[in-house]
Amino acid sequence: MCGKTLKSSKADFVVSKGFYEGKEISEEKLKTMLHEFENINIVGNKAVQIAIEEGIAGQENVVEIGKQKHVQIFKI
Repeated sequence: MCGKTLKSSKADFVVSKGFYEGKEISEEKLKTMLHEFENINIVGNKAVQIAIEEGIAGQENVVEIGKQKHVQIFKI
């Protein structure tokens, strides 16, 4: 998905390689990382669903752009 532009009637969203690209991690590692960081920016249906299941994000905060879910989390 990196390098693609997601489009919807409300917005276009560039999934920038410079920001999002990195090494692939397991679901278990993602679950651990979700609880470790203060600011999180997630794009992708599976990753966003894991954040919801872990109680880190609420469904009401999820935006869908081009059939892909996106959520930003800021812990205060």
